[in-house]
Amino acid sequence: MTRTESRLQERTMTTATFIGLGVMGYPMAGHLANAGINVRVWNRTHAKAEQWAKDYPGEACKSIAEAVKDADFVMTCVGADKDLIEVFEGDEGIISNAPEGAILVDHTTASAGIAERLAAGAAGRNQGFIDAPVSGGQQGAENGKLTVMCGGSESDFAKARPLMDHYARAVNLLGPAGSGQKTKMVNQIAIAGLVQGLSEALHFAEQAQLDVAKVVDVISKGAAQSWQMENRSGTMINGEFDHGFAVDWMRKDLGICLEEARKVKASLPVTALVDQFYGDVQEMGGRRWDTSSLIQRLRKFR
Repeated sequence: MTRTESRLQERTMTTATFIGLGVMGYPMAGHLANAGINVRVWNRTHAKAEQWAKDYPGEACKSIAEAVKDADFVMTCVGADKDLIEVFEGDEGIISNAPEGAILVDHTTASAGIAERLAAGAAGRNQGFIDAPVSGGQQGAENGKLTVMCGGSESDFAKARPLMDHYARAVNLLGPAGSGQKTKMVNQIAIAGLVQGLSEALHFAEQAQLDVAKVVDVISKGAAQSWQMENRSGTMINGEFDHGFAVDWMRKDLGICLEEARKVKASLPVTALVDQFYGDVQEMGGRRWDTSSLIQRLRKFR
């Protein structure tokens, strides 16, 4: 089968449901629809689903049961564990209403425990389940360049990967259910330390009355270089913090990391400290600022 024939088959045979149309889910579902896949969407606020159906070729459904009926794949991207329990479990939830053989793919950043719980529930209905948290933020979702970290079986992953490729630049299977969430924790732990280090470096340069932009230009050519430096140092210098993942969401994620660390007996002293620093940013009114706003805390308390 040629690639063109394969895409044609995908367009004519695949039905995918997307549950949760926030800043990430909205464009992710859009990429699927623009690829010619038959997409149905559901959102807690139905007006958002109706607006999506105006922006993209697809159907807005009024209930989860309606949305997942006869779906080949069900993608979710909601807030936290409690939201996943609400949309997956119960008489009106995904597991009870999606058909046998459906592959359920959860893009929420949540606990490893809830991923394992939902995987077991799906297996009881002969459904596949993949926990597939993403990295790349709103820009990555809009540009179709997310990184997806997956946990589940190789066979379910092989079926779902072609759909995820429509909104991702990297999709990897890390192990059984829960492995995707644990890998996302590793990602957030690394980011927390990097952003705090970059914040301290820029703050020091400011206090030392250096030309901060020139300093960044020099050190970004050496060992200090990072994605955060390349993409956030300029906006941090200018005090602009509306470029991505919000502090409220980072604190939720770091809370998950610290809870899992206690379970596996991992020591995360820097992560715990940075989590407290993000708490200070929240108290400063920065709940919706992006994660690079740690520098504002240093400016305030200098």
